[in-house]
Amino acid sequence: MDGSDHAFRLLVEKYRNDVFRTVFAVLRDQKEAEDAAQEVFMKIYSSLSQYENQGFKTWMTRIAVNHAIDMKRKQARRKEEVMEALEQQALGTPKDSVEKELIVNERRRLVRNKLDELPENYRDVIYGFYIAEKSYQQMAEEQNVQVKTIETKLYRARVWMKKNWKEGDFS
Repeated sequence: MDGSDHAFRLLVEKYRNDVFRTVFAVLRDQKEAEDAAQEVFMKIYSSLSQYENQGFKTWMTRIAVNHAIDMKRKQARRKEEVMEALEQQALGTPKDSVEKELIVNERRRLVRNKLDELPENYRDVIYGFYIAEKSYQQMAEEQNVQVKTIETKLYRARVWMKKNWKEGDFS
């Protein structure tokens, strides 16, 4: 161990708390700040030859802030990558999405076929309420009838469906 190593150790001892506080102010995480402070001192040591007597503490603080900001950016990028990976996982592989789309399309076809089986006077209210998501009021105005008539038709249509359709008809 030569004199410069000893001198550097003294610098670390003297400025350790300052560097830690600086990086902690940016990172807001004890463990991350401890790691970052060690990395900052390694950067300071390897950059000593570039130091130009412009105020050591200011120079060192600038290195610490820049390093902490770089770490913060890397953390943000990692979070984004993790979120993208989770979203991709949730969406499934392209093969999965093709299969899901086929299943959905097949189910839609089954529902359309079943709707065609409904007696015509029920088909309009079932389609209007469940598919077009119209209100009772909208359908009553369109059909030029009372809201009570729409309610009755929907009730009768549901009774008809329960009587004539089984759950297995849609899978």
